[in-house]
Parts: sequence; structure tokens; C-alpha cells
Amino acid sequence: MKNTQLIPHKIRVIGLTGGIATGKSSVARFFAEKGVPVIDADQLARDVVQPASPTLAQIVVHLGHEVLTQDGVLDRKRLGSIIFSNQEKRRLLEEILHPEIRKLTEIRISEAAAAGHERLIYMAPLLIEAAADSRVDTIWVVTVSPEIQMERLMRRDGLTRAQADKIIDSQMPLSEKERYGSVVIDNSGTETETWKVLESVWSQETGSSDG
Repeated sequence: MKNTQLIPHKIRVIGLTGGIATGKSSVARFFAEKGVPVIDADQLARDVVQPASPTLAQIVVHLGHEVLTQDGVLDRKRLGSIIFSNQEKRRLLEEILHPEIRKLTEIRISEAAAAGHERLIYMAPLLIEAAADSRVDTIWVVTVSPEIQMERLMRRDGLTRAQADKIIDSQMPLSEKERYGSVVIDNSGTETETWKVLESVWSQETGSSDG
């Protein structure tokens, strides 16, 4: 799956994905504590649109100054409202953002490889949907039971069940995402229970890769 011309062959890139409120960040933290570098695709998307950046300037040119706050920062809420019901503007935004995110991803992976790391976690909620699997060697999916996903999303974002249900329904079903995973991590239990699962995953990963 990996494009070896873009990603150093010396490092194994693990794509970590999952649905909303499944606990991807907490799973990534486990591996970070093992010394594995973690690239957060959402953070990269924020990094490439820093104030005065060329990418932000392109967005303003194509979508207007109303996407900026008075401080010259990208107003994500306003931007979201603009592209939510406008497929053409959404496509335009993706055409601006995706190449820049890809370049920054390649830089971060190269840096990790140069530092001698053998593995790297690339955490991307839309890894499958955005067809970004060419950036990774394998896909690990974080999942939970549907009811727990609903409860966690409602509690985390202060949503009603109807609001949470609408968000979940707009995403790829977890059951479908799971089919893409070479490893499926069930995060339905307590943190202690999940940590035991992750210890097993880590043991298999390091054992199979190092042996």
C-alpha cells in the first residue's frame, strides 16, 4: 500500500483510525509512551493554515476573507458552515489542503526515520475515507460498541442523542471500518482493560517485526 518513493523504507508506518468518540487519541498516547512518534493528521491540518501561511492565503483567495477572525486566524466554525452545504467549495478546500498536508506528513515521517525510529503512528480519522492508506504500511482500527460510542459522544460534546446520532450516521460505520484493519482494537472497556489489549498488540507488533 505504501508509496516507497515518498516514505522512507526504514520506518514502519502504522495508520491508526476509527470513528468519532472511539478513543483514538488515548490509544495513540499508549504508543507515544512506548517511544513511538505519533503524527496527528488533524494537527497537521491546523499546522498548514497558520496565520500568514501561503495555504491560508490560498483559502482566503478562493473562499473569501469571511473565513478569518479579526486576528487573521482561520475561523473553523465559519469555514465549516460555508463548505457544509457546498460541495464545490468543499472540493476546492480539499484541493488546497490535501497536498500541503501530504508534504508535511512526508517531512515528519522522514524526520522520524532519520532519528532512527523503527515505527511511527499516523493517526487519521478519515484515513480510509480519504484514500490516504498509501501513506501507511498497515491499518489499525480503534472501535467500540455502538451504544458506548453514542454515550461517549453525547458526554464529550454535550449533545442530545438525536444530535449524536446524526453525526455518527454521517460517518462510515465502525463495522465497515473494521474490515480494513489488520488489527482491530476494541476500546469499549475501561482504560485498564484497553491498556492490556494494547500491550498484547504491541508485543505482537514488536515480536513479529523484530523477529
